[in-house]
Amino acid sequence: ASAYSCHGVVWLVGLSRMEIDACFRYYFQHPWSRLIVAYLVTFFNFLIFAEDPVSHSQTEAHMIVVGNCFSFLFNKYPGLGWNILKVICWILAIITGLFAGKFIFHRQLFGRYLRLKMFREDHGSWMTMFFSTILFLFIFSHIYNLFLLMAGSKEPHMVTEYMGIRNESFMKIAAVGTWMGDFVTAWMVTDMMLQDQHYPDWGKAARRFWKQGNNRIVLFWTVLISLTSVVVLVISTDWISWDNLNRGFLPSDEVSRAFLASFILVFDLLIVMQDWEFPHFMGDLDMNLPGMSTTHVKVKLPVCKHIFKEEYHIHITGKWFNYGIIFLVLILDLNMWKNQIFYKPYEYGQYVGPGEKIYTVEEPETLKNFNHSTLTYEWRSTNIDPSTNLSYNAIS
Repeated sequence: ASAYSCHGVVWLVGLSRMEIDACFRYYFQHPWSRLIVAYLVTFFNFLIFAEDPVSHSQTEAHMIVVGNCFSFLFNKYPGLGWNILKVICWILAIITGLFAGKFIFHRQLFGRYLRLKMFREDHGSWMTMFFSTILFLFIFSHIYNLFLLMAGSKEPHMVTEYMGIRNESFMKIAAVGTWMGDFVTAWMVTDMMLQDQHYPDWGKAARRFWKQGNNRIVLFWTVLISLTSVVVLVISTDWISWDNLNRGFLPSDEVSRAFLASFILVFDLLIVMQDWEFPHFMGDLDMNLPGMSTTHVKVKLPVCKHIFKEEYHIHITGKWFNYGIIFLVLILDLNMWKNQIFYKPYEYGQYVGPGEKIYTVEEPETLKNFNHSTLTYEWRSTNIDPSTNLSYNAIS
């Protein structure tokens, strides 16, 4: 009854602390609040991608920790026996990360020492193992670099945070990834709101339609495939130019973009905090997986039974699937936030021109010989490229 006391004719000063908390919790976890937060994150991610000048940069993309893992796995192979050594190193890193995540971080640290209820039994183990694997890939990449240093003359092949792809390409991949993560998250939140009975007076007609037959499954896949196809087409082909649509109507700078990235990070966390079982998740943790009629996926691993004399399963529950996606998106959002706070145009092959607008050097070859002093509008306007007899601004 205390949860609804705020709806009666009662002054706030007349409510007990428990009733005030219940009143706040009622509105904070209301379906409309949860839906607004979930879909605002999707909109804000599109907005910051469109406004972020880094998404137009032609310089090499770099990202702390994740960049090292990407470079360690996919590029900078020296050749010959060094390739074998590198593959052995990252295989050992993955195996070590999986075992450490499961038995050290999840079972010992979170389960026995900290006794976090949300990590009881096997709940959240795969997400813990994933982040543990990233940690050990980062550690083993530096061990591999030590071998290269001892060999000498192998410094160009050392693993760094530089990923070997352009910022423009990486930001498009990140935009598609955040779209998929944010949309699936928002769609799962919508699914929870339309299936649950915590607020029985909310959306009666919508909940009734949602539960009829296979409406939920058909709608999920139809909307996901159609919208994702449009999003991928728009982002990859530059079919729609935000600069031409915006035309200075919604200008931004590093400060406003940093605040926008901060809002995105806070909203990512709010999605988890608004869950009705937060923070212990001791209620019904399972929920229907998106686009499926089952609450969980459970696959036996027969190999583990032969090795450890014990049967193991891949068990993914609905909410942990949802929160795992949020934390993956959180990595990309943290990188976006870092880019806005420490943004310096010349580091991304860009400079400030008339009207305080950011200009991008689009010719990759010219970026090799440019630095802080030459990446300015004044220098590029007054100096001539000897190969074309035109100012640098005229050619790139």
